[in-house]
Amino acid sequence: MADKQDAPVGRVAALDWGKARVGLAVSDELGLYAHARPALDGRDRRALLSALATLAREEPIRRFLVGLPLDMSGRDGPAADRATRFAAAVCQATGVEVELVDERLTTVQAERSLAEQGASTSERIARRDGAAAAILLQSWLDGRRARRRSPRA
Repeated sequence: MADKQDAPVGRVAALDWGKARVGLAVSDELGLYAHARPALDGRDRRALLSALATLAREEPIRRFLVGLPLDMSGRDGPAADRATRFAAAVCQATGVEVELVDERLTTVQAERSLAEQGASTSERIARRDGAAAAILLQSWLDGRRARRRSPRA
């Protein structure tokens, strides 16, 4: 019997959730590459959830990843609790499976990567959230492929 990990990925979307902006990245259909999208407005939760439901229908998205902001020791805090509630709302609004994924240092990585590319401060601010979501998603996709290639007992 095929393992769930052997099933084709389909499109996966990653969300780097914040109160003001929500970074968004979407994978290709083969589940190989993450592509950053423009950030969504996080201030109006109803409009945000509606936009995600539309995205899930139109792309179509088979799974959402929501960044889980753990502290550096790996413990949950108030931000992780808010992300968990947001993930539940995304699941309810879209009808799509949602997985929480450790997002430690993705925003720092995104900021460094954009600076190395020569992006101006205003460009870094505009693109940081989508870049962080793309890093989160690409890491998840790469990890999934690595687990599929490893021998099973």
